[in-house]
Amino acid sequence: MKNILLLIHDDEGQEARYQAALDVARTVEGHLACLDLTIVPEYIGDYSVPMTAGGLLLAEENAIEAAHASRMRTRIEREDVPFDWTSTTGFLSQTLEARSALIDLIVVSTDDADAFFPHMTHVIGDLLVHTGKPVLAVPPACRGITVHGRALVAWDGSQDAEAALCSALPLLQVAKSVTLFHVDNGATATGVGEAARYLARHGITSTIKNEPVGFERVGEALLREVAMARHDFVVMGGFGHARTIEAIFGGPTRTMLRECDVPMLLVHRR
Repeated sequence: MKNILLLIHDDEGQEARYQAALDVARTVEGHLACLDLTIVPEYIGDYSVPMTAGGLLLAEENAIEAAHASRMRTRIEREDVPFDWTSTTGFLSQTLEARSALIDLIVVSTDDADAFFPHMTHVIGDLLVHTGKPVLAVPPACRGITVHGRALVAWDGSQDAEAALCSALPLLQVAKSVTLFHVDNGATATGVGEAARYLARHGITSTIKNEPVGFERVGEALLREVAMARHDFVVMGGFGHARTIEAIFGGPTRTMLRECDVPMLLVHRR
């Protein structure tokens, strides 16, 4: 988790993901790869939008982002983390995916109110599926991630859950507590006891909590657990079913991205 890709863009989630990226980088002594992105709106290129209007909108976005980038670069130069800076213009998903080579973690924001882009949830889904890299999704109301706090790991024995658990080790090793939330839907491939022993071999003590729920209720159970136990961040596999099903983006992943109020480390094994 040494190479951390951080999206730099003027939107409501900027401060949340900026602080979260700094928290992770300081914890793992990592390097921030800052992607200053002037985002081309998805409707530019749509034949129903006049070229002149599209050009004016993009020019306005360029001006806003240039001022924002100047402010953010000044801030990060004062921080105690190494970084590099890339400025470019492009579509959100495609540009993040293209920049993800030799990256260990991608930091973006959730957007439950659709105030950023209407398809931010799908952007996160695309990153998970197309890159196979861990994604730290940070709700806009957060002010960083409490890395040394309480971690909740959603465990269903799947390959995605295994990938998430392994990717999160640098954070779990410094967490105050780790809870393995065992979602027993009858399809567990790798037992939760094995997951606990795996963590123990890495010096991590965990508590197992069993939750016998069906797939359609996993999201609700996770949200309830986060609220009741006051967990500080969640680790889970992204997509519990095939991508063709989750393309409609139902299920636990969507529920958590829409409603969870703490950062989530998500991984999907390609």
